[in-house]
Order: sequence, then C-alpha cells, then structure tokens
Amino acid sequence: MGTARHLLGTDALAVEDATALLDRADAMLVTWAGSPEARKGTLLRGRTVVNLFFEASTRTRTSFEIAGKRLGADVVNVSAAASSVTKGETLLDTVRNLEAMRAEVIILRHPASGAPSFVAARTGASVVNAGDGTHEHPTQALLDALTIRRKKGRLAGIVVAICGDILHSRVARSNAILLTKLGATVRFCGPRTMMPREPRAIADVQLARSLDEAAEGADVLMMLRIQNERLGGAMLSTTREYSRTFGLNARVLARAKPDAIIMHPGPINRGVELDTMLADSARSVILDQVEAGVAVRAAVLEMVTRAA
Repeated sequence: MGTARHLLGTDALAVEDATALLDRADAMLVTWAGSPEARKGTLLRGRTVVNLFFEASTRTRTSFEIAGKRLGADVVNVSAAASSVTKGETLLDTVRNLEAMRAEVIILRHPASGAPSFVAARTGASVVNAGDGTHEHPTQALLDALTIRRKKGRLAGIVVAICGDILHSRVARSNAILLTKLGATVRFCGPRTMMPREPRAIADVQLARSLDEAAEGADVLMMLRIQNERLGGAMLSTTREYSRTFGLNARVLARAKPDAIIMHPGPINRGVELDTMLADSARSVILDQVEAGVAVRAAVLEMVTRAA
C-alpha cells in the first residue's frame, strides 16, 4: 500500500496507491465480517487521531472515529462550534495546539477550499481531507469506488452518471477525477445553473443534456444533494421543479442497465433528488457506501501513519 503522509485530494493520488487502498479496505471488510473481535486492532495503539470538523457531518466524522478505534487509536472529536474558534482562534493556531498535544493525524473538514493543503504545509501531523469547500472529498470518492467495484466486480468500463448540483459538489469532483483514472466513464448531468463552466477541466467526463440521457445504459446512477448551504443565490426555482426534471424515479431508472445500482453520498433529500421507494429498494447501495466508508478510512489512516 502507498505511503503518502497526507491525503488531500484524488488529483495527486496515483492509480497504484488508489488501487492499494481499495484492496486493503476490501480485505478489511471481509475480515471484519468474521466476528466482533476481528474489529479490534492494535496497529495504531498509542496514536492520537483528531477529527477537526468546521462543518456538520454524520457519516464522515463517525466513520473516521470508528475506523480509528478499530485500529486501536485514541480518537478525539473537535467541533468548531464548541472550540476556541468561536473566540477568534485561527485555524492554524487550532492545529498547532492540537499538534502540541501530540496529535499525529488531523482529519479536517472545512468550508474553505484548500484549507487541508494550507494546514498540511504548516504542520508535522498527517492531514486527511474530509471535505474542503467545493474542492474535494477524497475518501468519499474512494468509498464510492470500492462500493462500485464490490458490486460490479470492476471499475474499468463502468458507466457512472453523476447527477445534480455538480457545481458545488466536492463529491462529484473527487469521483470524476478518481473514477476516470481507474478506467470508468463518468457522465455529468444537472441544471445549467449548477454545472461548472468548464466541466472537462475537472476530468475527461461526458456531458448529458437531460437526466434521461445521463441514465441511458448507465451501470451506476449517483444522485447528489442540492447544496443549499453553498448556493449563495437563486439557482433553483423550486424543489418540486427540480424533482420533476432532475429527480431519479422509476421511469428514469428504466433507461439504465437492468442491474444498475443507485448511489448517494448522503444526506438524502427524499422526494427531491431521489424517490423514497428507490432509496430503499434493492437497487440502492447507499448503506453499502456507508459501510465501505469505515474500511476505506481505516485504510487511509494506516497509509498516512505508516508514512509519518
């Protein structure tokens, strides 16, 4: 497995390192399924991992915490709302204080794009990007890739339609970069006001003019949440109109391959980007994504601590 000290994005992640992380996470899922005792490791015993989150999170923060504990690490959760940030402390001062307490790994989620890279250049701790603004969310892309590979047996040649608020989605960006690197075909689809000006500057993606076109013959339909907290303007008339034109329903799903799977990074706005019946159907792998997230994040923690 790779030995990078940080994981800041998928852009700089080599194909061999990405594949090694997926292989390691896959092996962990198999091992952990054996018994509860198999989920109690000691590899990171004595190491301190800090989840430093400046934005709300359920899946990412919790799965990083579980991953760290399964490897034997001491895991501390720091929420910006309950920290000295509310008293005016800067991000860098917060990180330096955590480093002074001998935190070896800092998992950082921040609303500013580039914040993890800024911190990584100024700390001796390993930094893992848990989502920065509209930039990247590398572990989400890795867990999505693992979920697809486990369900389809491969990534090369798979057609993945990513639909919704592409412009503000760090998930869409990281997935497009990683999946195309690993041989998949990625299609972008969304309202014109929610599409990047130059989508192909992100990765070599296909552009679909409608959800029907995006779904045609797809192996994977990945629906994105409307990023209300990042819209900053009138980019959407009503959620009803959005659901009618860009919400996944049974009619649209019928255009995809018969064994196509449905994905969503969460949280789901049920009845908006995704019909409730489909979210809970046998075609949905949303909870598989959540399970894969723990293993992927454990594999990433192994990688960055091995290089520290």
